[in-house]
Amino acid sequence: MEILKLTTYFLFVLSLCFYLITSFQWFSYKIERVIFHFTKPIWHIWFFVVPIILYFGLNFLNKNLFYIYFYLINIPILFFWHKKLDKKLVFTQRVKFFFIISCLATIFCGILLFKKTEFLPVFLPIIISFTISFIFEDYKTKFFIKTATKKLATMQNLTIIEITASYGKTSIKNFLYQILKDDFKCYKTPRSVNTLMGLVKDINENLSLDTQIYIAEAGARKNGDIAEITKFLKPNIVIVGEVGEQHIEYFKTIENIKKTKLEALNSPNLKAAFIHSSTDKKEDDKSKIYDLNLIDIKANLYGIKFKMKFDDEIYQFKAPILGKFNAYNLAACINVAKYLGMDINNIIKKVSNLKSVEHRLQKIEAKGKFIIDDSFNGNFEGMSKSYELVSQYEGKKVIITPGIVEATKEMNEALAKKINEIFDLIIITGSLNAEIFKNIIDENKLIILKDKRYLTKILGEKTKAGDLILFSNDAPSFI
Repeated sequence: MEILKLTTYFLFVLSLCFYLITSFQWFSYKIERVIFHFTKPIWHIWFFVVPIILYFGLNFLNKNLFYIYFYLINIPILFFWHKKLDKKLVFTQRVKFFFIISCLATIFCGILLFKKTEFLPVFLPIIISFTISFIFEDYKTKFFIKTATKKLATMQNLTIIEITASYGKTSIKNFLYQILKDDFKCYKTPRSVNTLMGLVKDINENLSLDTQIYIAEAGARKNGDIAEITKFLKPNIVIVGEVGEQHIEYFKTIENIKKTKLEALNSPNLKAAFIHSSTDKKEDDKSKIYDLNLIDIKANLYGIKFKMKFDDEIYQFKAPILGKFNAYNLAACINVAKYLGMDINNIIKKVSNLKSVEHRLQKIEAKGKFIIDDSFNGNFEGMSKSYELVSQYEGKKVIITPGIVEATKEMNEALAKKINEIFDLIIITGSLNAEIFKNIIDENKLIILKDKRYLTKILGEKTKAGDLILFSNDAPSFI
C-alpha cells in the first residue's frame, strides 16, 4: 500500500503539472493571462481545484476512494480532454525541462515527507517546479538576447524594418517581402512570430549574415512591449499600421494602444517611419502618414485597384489581393519600397504579381465551391470589411466563425448583426460568443458547432457547388 500511495501521489502531482503547463504554453507563460484572461475558467476548476479538494477530502475519508476517483475518473477525463484539443501541449525543451524538475521535486517531497505527514504536499513540488523553470528560462532569455544582439551588431550593412499595428502586421510583412526580395537580400520573420523572444530565437537560428533587409513583426499585449522589442532591434525603418480596439481588454483604452504602437518611433537608429493616420501622429522630418496619398480604391472578388500620388504624379496600382483594406497595407509597402530606392514602375509590376497571404482572404477552389480562408483575421474592422466584400457574391453565402475572441460584448453584437444581414448559413464554432450570436442571428440559418471535428460533415451536408464559404477568424478549443 505504501508503494501505491507514493505512485499515486507522484502521478497526481504530474497530472496537475500537465494541465498547468499546457495552460501556460497557450498563454506564452504569462501568469496574469492564465489567471485573469483564461476564457474557460471552468477548466481550472475541473482539472486543478476539484482534484486538489478531492485529494484531501477523499484521502481523509478513505484512501481507496481517492484511488478509485484518480485512476477511474480523473486520469481518463484528463486524457480525453487533451485528446480533443486542437492545440495540444507541444513538448518543447522548456516543457521537457519542466517535467524533469517536476518529477525530481515530486519524488524528493514524497520520500522526504512520506513518514512525517498523513497528506503528502501537492503545492510544494508544483511551486518548486515552476520557480526553477522560470528562473532557468530567465537566465536563458538574457543569454539568447545577448547572443542575438551581438549578431546584429556584426551585420553592419543590415537594414531592419519593424512593423507594428493593431491589424495587418503579417500582411504588410509578407507583401513588403514579396516586393523587395528580388532587389535585395531579404529575410522576414516566419508565420506570426512577433514577440521579443520569438524574434531573438529567429535571429539566432535563421537570420543569414549576408541579409540586407530584415523585416520583423512586433506585437504587444501591454504598454512597453513594443518599446522592449524596439530597444532590442533598433530598427532603421518603422511601419506603424492601422490602430484599433484589438486586444482592448489588455490595454483598456484606445489611447493606450496608440501610445504603445508609437513606442516603435523611439529607435535610436530610426531613419524613416511610415505611419497610418489612425495613430493621430503628425508628420515630421522622419515620419510620413502613408495613407494620405492613397486615392480611388476599388475592390471586388478578383482583386483591388487604387491610385497613389507621388511628387504631383498619380500612379495606378492593381493587385490580385482581396479586401479594400489591403490597399492601405500595400500603401505602406509601396512607400517603404520607394524610400529604399526602387523604381516606381518596378514597384507597380511587383504589386500586380503579389500572392495572397495564407489564411488572410486567401481564395481556394474546392469541388466547385468558392472558399475564402480568412481564418487569421480576428479583428472587427478586418472581419467587417471581408463581409462587405463577400456581400457582392450572388450565390449562397456561408460563414464559419467563432466571432471576435479578444473583444467587448458590444463588438461581437455589432459583428453578429452584420453577419445576419449578409450570410445565408451561419456556423458558429465554440461556445465563447455562442449566446451573443444566438440572441441576434435568425435561428433558421444558425448552427452552433461546439466541436469543430464535425465541421467537414456539416459543410458536406449543407453546402454545394457554387456556394461561397468564408472562414472568418479561428480560435483553438481552449478559447
